[in-house]
This record gives sequence, C-alpha cells and structure tokens, in this order.
Amino acid sequence: MFNPTNQAFVLLKILVEGRIQHARRSQRGASAVEWVLISALLIGIAIAVGAIILDKLTGKAENLDLG
Repeated sequence: MFNPTNQAFVLLKILVEGRIQHARRSQRGASAVEWVLISALLIGIAIAVGAIILDKLTGKAENLDLG
C-alpha cells in the first residue's frame, strides 16, 4: 500500500543515517576539538603572562619616588 507520509519518513531516515555514517568516518570533528583545546591552552598562557607583567609593572610604579 502506498503511503506518501511513510515514504517521506523512510527517505528522511535513509538520509539521516547516511549523514551519521559520514560524520563517524570523518575526522573533522576531532580536529576541531583539538584546535579548541590548543587555543584555550594558548589563551590561558597569554592571560597568565599578562597578569605577571601587570603585577611587575604595578609593583615598579608603586615604588617610584615622585616627590
């Protein structure tokens, strides 16, 4: 028996399963996660270095004798 709703559902299921299989074979998602982790690490290092420099500059500025 022909049921257009059922046919559309079957087609949609086939398309979704194909996309899932393609995503499992692809390594693009893993690569993106690696780049995010590397970027987060570099940003953390940059913030730490910036905080150390700011602390050193503030300490030097407070020790200046302006009077």
